[in-house]
Amino acid sequence: MPRTTDGDGTPVPQRLLAAATRLFAERGYDRTSVQEIVEAAGVTKGALYHYFGSKDDLLHEVYARVLRVQQERLDAFASSDEPIEKRLRGAAADVVVTTIENLDDAMIFFRSMHHLSPEKNKQVRAERRRYHEQFRALVEEGQEAGVFSKATPADLVVDYHFGSVHHLSTWYRPDGPMTSQEVADHLADLLLRALRP
Repeated sequence: MPRTTDGDGTPVPQRLLAAATRLFAERGYDRTSVQEIVEAAGVTKGALYHYFGSKDDLLHEVYARVLRVQQERLDAFASSDEPIEKRLRGAAADVVVTTIENLDDAMIFFRSMHHLSPEKNKQVRAERRRYHEQFRALVEEGQEAGVFSKATPADLVVDYHFGSVHHLSTWYRPDGPMTSQEVADHLADLLLRALRP
C-alpha cells in the first residue's frame, strides 16, 4: 500500500476508513458525504475511488474488517485441542471483547446495514452466517458429548448470546464501571451456566 506524505506513514485506505468510521459514528452513514470523508482523510475523491468503489464499499469494509478478525479468532478456538467448555467460553468472551474494541464499527453497521447494496448485504449475511454456524457447531459438539445440556436448541443458545453482543453498542461505555474483559467474562459465564446439564 502506498504511504501518505503527511509524515505518519498511514496508508491511504486506512486513513479513509478511519475518517469514514468517525463520521459515520458521529453523523450517520446517510448524512455523511463522500466529500466530507475525503476532506477528513486529507485525500482526493480520486484516491477514495482508487481504493473503494463507493461509499457503500466503505460501509461494507467497516464491518468486514471486524468480522475478519473475529472469524480468524473463532477458527483458532474451534481448531484448538482444549476441552469444549474452554473453547466455547474463549470464543464467547472473544466476540464480546472484539466487539467492544470496535464499538463504533458495530454501532455503524447495525444502524446502517440497510444502506448496503443488495449484493453486499447478501455477502455480509453469508459471512455472519458462517461465523454463527461455526459458533453453533461448538455448542452442538458439547451437547453431543454430554458436556452441555440439550434442553435448549443450539440455535437459540447462539441467538441469545449474539443478541447480547449486538446490543453492546447501545449501553457499553469505555469509561463505565466494567472493562471489556469483565463484560466478556460475565457474558461468557452466563452462556456456560445456561448450558450446564
